[in-house]
Amino acid sequence: QVQLVESGGGLVQAGDSLRLSCAASGDTFSDYAMGWFRQAPGKEREFVSRISRGGNTYYADSVKGRFTISRDNPKNSMYLQMNSLEPEDTAVYYCAADRGRIYTTQVSRYEYWGQGTQVTVSS
Repeated sequence: QVQLVESGGGLVQAGDSLRLSCAASGDTFSDYAMGWFRQAPGKEREFVSRISRGGNTYYADSVKGRFTISRDNPKNSMYLQMNSLEPEDTAVYYCAADRGRIYTTQVSRYEYWGQGTQVTVSS
């Protein structure tokens, strides 16, 4: 089992940057692919980014070129650097862990989830 805790959210203005962190504990962190998802009010949870065990990265089209995902296995941590934030990025951001080896954006394929951190971008 993996326990995940997000941090780094906040209220920023359009064009600003934020760095989200996800701290993992429990099972071996490097055994998992990790992902970031977000959920805006009244909307379904959606895929943002994924990083594989080996460091391969994937992004939703809406964040490509603005967001960067990374991981630090010795620190059992994952990060999401978010630049050029837009009001449309406002959501609760969740980190998630997937033991599977196949790239997926499906919420149901990720076994473990954090509690989320709020990101609010004002115009």
